[in-house]
Amino acid sequence: MNDFPDLGKLGSQSKLVFLSGAGVSAESGISTFRDSGGLWEKHNIYDVATPEAWRANQDLVLEFYNQRRKQLLQVEPNAAHRAIARLQDYFKVEVITQNVDDLHERAGSEKVMHLHGELRKSRSSVDDSLVYDIDGWEIKKGDLCEKGSQLRPHVVWFGEMVPMIEPAQELVSQADLLVVVGTSLNVYPAAGLLHAVRAGTPIIAIDPAPLDLDHFPRTYHLREKAGEGMQKLWLKLRR
Repeated sequence: MNDFPDLGKLGSQSKLVFLSGAGVSAESGISTFRDSGGLWEKHNIYDVATPEAWRANQDLVLEFYNQRRKQLLQVEPNAAHRAIARLQDYFKVEVITQNVDDLHERAGSEKVMHLHGELRKSRSSVDDSLVYDIDGWEIKKGDLCEKGSQLRPHVVWFGEMVPMIEPAQELVSQADLLVVVGTSLNVYPAAGLLHAVRAGTPIIAIDPAPLDLDHFPRTYHLREKAGEGMQKLWLKLRR
């Protein structure tokens, strides 16, 4: 379906939960894995984003994420990020993002949950609870945590557990409206979050690609890019 549902019952105390994916950041110029033929900046994903890659070649993994971090500092939030942030003036808004960038925060979103970690943070390679902000864009070989281990990117690699998935399920279950924007819903466990929605809660999906939404009867699919679709949704909600 390509129309929005009746949203007239939403008010200032309603909770809007956004699940954002790579399509949101792509409009700011952040390259995505799926749009690059299975490559990120000419690197096979298994060479730079798995625990095995880290054990095999820390220098390559660090440099790969350093370059992604450097790119992030050169781009800005786009219309989709800004529209989501502006809705905080009218509703209770929370964001669950599959993206590791900080563009939602830089656009002004105050409550952002990162499923897959945060690019601008590092963490200990022996103690996951030791997480540090990165000043600048580099993690260097020899940068150590307080326990003496090499710092690694604070991201969830392929093959690792997603520690924030249960808090995300709880948040989705509280939503009065779930908006899925810029994601193919092909990546699990994030795609499974739709099953946590309460019965009767509408879901709006914004993505130009076909999506498998047959199991969710109150789902409305707007086949637009993230920025255009969010602008339309913002206008709909403001009315």
